Amino acid sequence: MSWWQRDDWEAIICDGAVRSGKTFSMGVSFFLWAQARFHGRQFGLCGKTIVSLRRNLLTELVPYLRRMGMSVREKRAENLLIVGFAGRENRFLLFGGRDESSAALIQGCTLAGILLDEAALMPRSFVEQAAARCSVPGSRLWFNCNPEGPQHWFYREWILKAKERRALYLHFTMEDNPALSPRIRARYRNAYSGVFYRRFVLGEWTAAQGLIYDFFDQERDPADVPEGPFREWRISVDYGTANPASFGLWGEKDGVWYRTAEYYYDSRRSGRQRTDAEYAADLERLAAGRTIRRVIVDPSAASFIEALRRRGFEVVRADNDVADGIRVTADLLKRRQIVICRDCPDCLREMALYCWDERGGRDAPRKENDHAMDEMRYFAMDLARDAGGGFAAVAVERPGDR
Repeated sequence: MSWWQRDDWEAIICDGAVRSGKTFSMGVSFFLWAQARFHGRQFGLCGKTIVSLRRNLLTELVPYLRRMGMSVREKRAENLLIVGFAGRENRFLLFGGRDESSAALIQGCTLAGILLDEAALMPRSFVEQAAARCSVPGSRLWFNCNPEGPQHWFYREWILKAKERRALYLHFTMEDNPALSPRIRARYRNAYSGVFYRRFVLGEWTAAQGLIYDFFDQERDPADVPEGPFREWRISVDYGTANPASFGLWGEKDGVWYRTAEYYYDSRRSGRQRTDAEYAADLERLAAGRTIRRVIVDPSAASFIEALRRRGFEVVRADNDVADGIRVTADLLKRRQIVICRDCPDCLREMALYCWDERGGRDAPRKENDHAMDEMRYFAMDLARDAGGGFAAVAVERPGDR
């Protein structure tokens, strides 16, 4: 909380396990420092999106600051907080660092300090532009994140070089959060496996290797289609012409979403490509007269989306964030909030083959045996959007505006 009272460091980096308290404690420290050292200055608060920044940091932090005696006024239309304390008042601008174009949003600002929440999820150009904006004497940089792969640029350029950058590096575990009971800690440990366990529970910067859904047991986990009525139906679509096309039919019963049936067409295997109209007719046959609330479609399939809309389907473009989609899907599968039925052989076949591509420097699945996996991921992210922000702590970034 008081690291900034010494002149040894110009930045602080906090990484480690989920729910370890790093985000909240860093937020409190950031505002204490800003209000103790400056008056009439501008600061930056950055998340991957402004929506996620408000949800992950400000929702809990702002009421706490007010209990400490600070006045906090928010101008949501301007993405601005005005904070007063002990006769000093400062402005805090909110930024989203979602993609490479986000660097232009912060360019031109002069800041006395900046806090980057989930810095490892932001593009390097945005983080470097944000750091360059802090030109006021006495300015400091504040970073927090959950671990990614050991080749990640932030790990290599900031964490491994913390001393030469004069950055205080603190590693958090769940034991550092006194608000977590042993039972809650055990729940988080049971929620993850493989690379997700090592990153989110142990807080390691570890490479993604092997099967992606390594916890899924082909004998134990598939289910028979439940008997009786379902409350709601949706269909997820990964569109392909030269590549396979995969559709999944999902029904909700007693709070669980079952993949009850599927359509899978491989034009290379059959020797003939299908048209948008033929695929739309195939999707109607998969629906089999059920009322489909919406169809979640590969966002690149513009012509097929239009063909479905002309047939009366409500269509939404899928969120195609691969890393977040895999995290959310893994969480839902482990908690059995989505269940694959035995009548979906192509989905089960791909799950047994879907693995990380270890040849690159970033987390990505191999681009093979991934078509049912892609549309299952689209479906999982659609559920996360419905839930207003993802599930557990796996979905680090949630859909939202910048």
